[in-house]
Amino acid sequence: MIRAFVLSSLMLSLFCVSPVLGSDNLSGILEGIRNKHNHLPGLTVNYTREVITRSMSMLGNQVKGDIATGRIYFSPPYFLRLEQETPRAETIIANGKTLWWYIPEKKQAYQYPFLKFGKELKLLSDIFRGLVRVEENFRVAMVMQEERDSYGIELKPDPPWQEIDRIVLTVTGGYDIRQVDIHNRLGSITRFKLEGLSEREKFGKDFFRFTAPEGVRLVKEGS
Repeated sequence: MIRAFVLSSLMLSLFCVSPVLGSDNLSGILEGIRNKHNHLPGLTVNYTREVITRSMSMLGNQVKGDIATGRIYFSPPYFLRLEQETPRAETIIANGKTLWWYIPEKKQAYQYPFLKFGKELKLLSDIFRGLVRVEENFRVAMVMQEERDSYGIELKPDPPWQEIDRIVLTVTGGYDIRQVDIHNRLGSITRFKLEGLSEREKFGKDFFRFTAPEGVRLVKEGS
């Protein structure tokens, strides 16, 4: 269950992906993204996450999927904090060794070994660091999309992942990653829209560590 939540909560209608653009364009865009993002010591960014089922995608923009909003905090290489605000408060924290999922409404938190979600969290790290070394684990290609003044970049896991077919990124002409579409093998899409990205130099000492508040039950899984 937690793996499904991480995949749907942490990752950035179907894109038109049939025409593939030239590799020269792709190299230039990847270089632009890396030059803009790879030097950042840390960042914060607001997100809106929408889950679109296969049947919804067939109806285009007529139906909206389940929507959640919140904020992501990231510090390289693998420090992550996701604070979901709506529809209910939830927090995911990862520090390279451990991942915690905290649900205040239930007064319960879950603790998992970091490596259980290594592929997913490494992908997030690669995205937030400007797609650094992404070619080591994905086949990367440019794809056509409908929005003007933006680019589409498709990442296909290599070797394939069990749950995920591909990830499609929407990148602005200024090399900002504004949207992450995660296509699973059943035809549904988890879409993250990112905005308000700002550089963050320092975080508090325990910002990427979870301590259960009084009255909260901590369940340790897979340790």
